[in-house]
Amino acid sequence: MRYVVTIALTLALLTLAISPAVADKSKSPSTAAVGEMAPDFTLTDANGKKHSLSDFEGKYVVLEWINFGCPFVKKHYHSGNMQKLQDSFMKKDVVWLSICSSAPGKQGHYAGKNLLAQIKKEKWQATAYLVDESGEVGKLFQAKTTPNMYVIDPKGKLVYAGAIDSTPSANADDIAKSVNYVSDALTAAMAGKEIKVKATQPYGCSVKYSKKK
Repeated sequence: MRYVVTIALTLALLTLAISPAVADKSKSPSTAAVGEMAPDFTLTDANGKKHSLSDFEGKYVVLEWINFGCPFVKKHYHSGNMQKLQDSFMKKDVVWLSICSSAPGKQGHYAGKNLLAQIKKEKWQATAYLVDESGEVGKLFQAKTTPNMYVIDPKGKLVYAGAIDSTPSANADDIAKSVNYVSDALTAAMAGKEIKVKATQPYGCSVKYSKKK
């Protein structure tokens, strides 16, 4: 009987020792997944104003990973395709957040007046251009390319993630014959319909993350 009591006490002590580690792990942020709630984040925009994803609860939100130096991004900006999408859905009260996870010194990274000048040059016109120099938010959403697109519904659920369209090329001539997954996802969701394509393989330049851990 003494041995049974000893074993029981030992197990109880082990449980107490393990519990704090389990609790700490549960507090770590989860990565984004289609069908799940999008993780919240806070970033500063090109004008120095902070924005949190949770600020836009109740609205559809598009996240667009951006790098103005990338040929695949140029395809959609120099043709006016991205600006057209931004304007079209922002008129429908959709929030459009462009996020740059390029680290300082890498392609696509701009700061201060240089960033504001580049934004103007590209005729960018979304809700906010957010700077993610550390790459923390990009990795939270597992953003792999520029562009890499995400659609979040008014409840905060991620309903689409992947490519902007169906043709993985840097040729602007391909835009007209491509299926635009972002437009289709938003149009269906806003009409109360099922999104047919919820996840695709993104294409473009790799996100220029910092090599620092």
